[in-house]
Amino acid sequence: MKQSCSWRGFYFCVINMFLFLLAVRSQLTTDFYKSSCPNLSKIVRREVQKALMNEIRMGASLLRLHFHDCFVNGCDGSILLDGGDDTEKLALPNLNSARGYEVVDTIKSSVESACSGVVSCADILAIAARDSVFLSGGPFWRVLLGRRDGTVSNGTLANELLPSPFDPLDTIISKFTIQGLNLTDVVSLSGAHTIGRARCTLFSNRLFNFSGTGAADSTLDTGMLSDLQSLCPQNGDGNVTTVLDRNSSDLFDNHYFNNLLNGKGLLSSDQILFSSDGANSTTKHLVQNYSNDSGLFSLDFANSMIKMGNINLKTGTDGEIRKNCRLINS
Repeated sequence: MKQSCSWRGFYFCVINMFLFLLAVRSQLTTDFYKSSCPNLSKIVRREVQKALMNEIRMGASLLRLHFHDCFVNGCDGSILLDGGDDTEKLALPNLNSARGYEVVDTIKSSVESACSGVVSCADILAIAARDSVFLSGGPFWRVLLGRRDGTVSNGTLANELLPSPFDPLDTIISKFTIQGLNLTDVVSLSGAHTIGRARCTLFSNRLFNFSGTGAADSTLDTGMLSDLQSLCPQNGDGNVTTVLDRNSSDLFDNHYFNNLLNGKGLLSSDQILFSSDGANSTTKHLVQNYSNDSGLFSLDFANSMIKMGNINLKTGTDGEIRKNCRLINS
């Protein structure tokens, strides 16, 4: 009997079925630029590859830009806009933290040279995020395309909607729910922290006087605690960074979830997915599943990225195709 999906191709079959269902609902297609910019994927991949060769951390930065873009006004490239005191770039979750803007500029310039005025900055972010994951050893998925760029960047909204490393679990879940994302999306997308770095200021609250207890966060592994206290002393430089995924910092894999099982999640928002009281009935079982099954994590992560990439889309005649990702055309 002929089967549409072999076990060997099951992963790609599930991704393709998920893509088809979302494409029907979202007006995006995987071949949107087939005629207007046929070499788009090659151009973006080349520039992302060069960026990672120059600085391996850039993969995590480009991935984070796409995430932070989609959570504010949808996936419309608004995080890239300069100008004014209330831009997303200057919002607390992004200030001195979000990076990779120059790489996006380089990609956009290369794309414009090949296909002027055709490809949106929002689509460039989506492709660059996928390539950053894939080139770091993670899953590959076909990116749905056809987004248009927004003309408003809202820093106030970014402060309200973007998850914070200091948020309790119920708040994080609520912020994902607002975007139409579920518990699987919360945990799988948190797995993006298998690559990248974080500043001391984002986790030093766990090291000395956690929640006013006068002691460190009891869920933090004692050996890791000692290392972090040396790296990030009280009243030290909060901009010093360390890896998010201890012992597997540059490879996109499921090691992040193994760390959570052992109390080695760096951010409070990481460790609470496994160790908080609220995790028992929400996210803990997903952390355990992903730690045991790297294929399941890869599949769910890819699906969640596709799903996130469909948040509050601008298509058709809505928005614009920016010539410069930092500025609206008018």
